Amino acid sequence: MEQKLLTYFSKILPLSQEEIDGIVATLTIKNYPKGSILLKEGEISMEAYFVLEGCVRQYFLIEGEEKTNNFFSEEQWVISVNSMTNNQPSKHFLECCEDSILVVGNREKEEALYKQFPKLETISRKVMEKVFAEQQELSGSYFTDSPEERYLKLIQTRPELIQRIPQYMIASYIGVKPESLSRIRKRLAQK
Repeated sequence: MEQKLLTYFSKILPLSQEEIDGIVATLTIKNYPKGSILLKEGEISMEAYFVLEGCVRQYFLIEGEEKTNNFFSEEQWVISVNSMTNNQPSKHFLECCEDSILVVGNREKEEALYKQFPKLETISRKVMEKVFAEQQELSGSYFTDSPEERYLKLIQTRPELIQRIPQYMIASYIGVKPESLSRIRKRLAQK
C-alpha cells in the first residue's frame, strides 16, 4: 500500500532511498469503514489524508441539507486547508462514502520530515499547488457551468465515480435534487 504514495511522490520529484525510508518510517495507514466521519463541522482539522483505496466526500450542512462539494478518490489528498493551517473550526464535513484505506498525516510528522529531508517540502508545495488548482477549477465551474454541464464534466473527468457514489450524492455535487439528476440523465440518454 505504501508504494502508491511513494510512486505518487516520485512522479513529482525522484526520491533517494534515505528519503523513502524516512517517509515509510512515519507512515500511518488506516482502514475506515463506509460512513466514517473524518472531520465534523466545527472541529479543527489535525490530520491530512492520502487516499490509497476508497472515496471521501466533503460536504456542508446548510439548513439541514447536505451540499457535496468534492469527492476524493485514489491518489488524491484530503486536506481541510483553512482549518489545519489556520487552526480554524471546519465549515464542512469529511466522510468516507466507501470503505477506505487512507494514509494519515499530521503537522508534527510533516515538519519533522521537512527538517530531515528539505526536498520533501518542495514536493509538499507542488502537491498543494495541484490541490489549489483543482479546487479553483471546481469552484469556478459552480459559477460558470449549468448542472448538466457539471454532470457531463464529472462523466468525462471522473467516470468511475458515477458507478461508485450514490446518486443523491452525485445530485448534491452538481447542485440539484435527485429527481433533477434523473431528468438530466434521461435527457442525455435520449441525445
